[in-house]
Amino acid sequence: MIVAPASALALLQPHWPAPAAVRAAFTLRTGGVSVGRYASLNLGGHVGDTPAAVAENRRRLADELDLPAEPLWLSQVHGTTVLAADDWVAASAHGTTGQGTPPQGDAAVTRRPGCVLAVLVADCLPVLLARRDGGAVAVAHAGWRGLAAGVIEATIAALGAAGEELLAWLGPSIGPAHFEVGEEVRTAFCRHDARAAEAFVRNARGRWQCDLPRLARQRLAALGVSGVHGEDRCTFRESDAFYSYRRDGVTGRMAAMIWLAPSLGRPPTAPAL
Repeated sequence: MIVAPASALALLQPHWPAPAAVRAAFTLRTGGVSVGRYASLNLGGHVGDTPAAVAENRRRLADELDLPAEPLWLSQVHGTTVLAADDWVAASAHGTTGQGTPPQGDAAVTRRPGCVLAVLVADCLPVLLARRDGGAVAVAHAGWRGLAAGVIEATIAALGAAGEELLAWLGPSIGPAHFEVGEEVRTAFCRHDARAAEAFVRNARGRWQCDLPRLARQRLAALGVSGVHGEDRCTFRESDAFYSYRRDGVTGRMAAMIWLAPSLGRPPTAPAL
């Protein structure tokens, strides 16, 4: 479901049966101040965009969603490290972490209301997770390297919940029609589970078209997560809505965010298109 506030900052808000305390959103590329190849709501501070533009885009996003705190922007490395966000926030408050240095990781978990988790994407698959009892939420950045290495498994382990206790939402990512990979990618997945072969189709060039969301659903199913929801939208194909690294090279980043609402918080509101 696309939600467009009056400021023209457009968002996707996940359609999933999450508990009332769970808030989540996925940004589109419109409604910001970045220009050129980053136009317009680029949220990535590491891609060459003007820092002032990124800061303004993040400010607009926080204002539009009435975020209870600045999102915890990770330094992502296509790995499997899961940040215990509550410990990081507590350490930051006591000055025992690198001040101003984003924590490294490709996933994060929180049990504290008001702690906003985020990952940045531009073709990679964003995965949101929530306990059905509303006790914890998590976000993961699942490019093919992280997904093959086990970032979903590591994130669920950090949540400390069985698969049936969880809900998952898969955001927009590059679709199989546009995600061509080599044999090494297919091998990395099939070595873990032979059923992964179902997510690869050989093309006329002798390479493979890879279905990243299908691979993620396989991993989730293997962990007992049946409550999987998502968006069947391709970041490569929809250039007006999404950034795509594979399509454009130099480009901006979108954000997938999730948090637990503080007791006095209010859900984001906006007229539906």
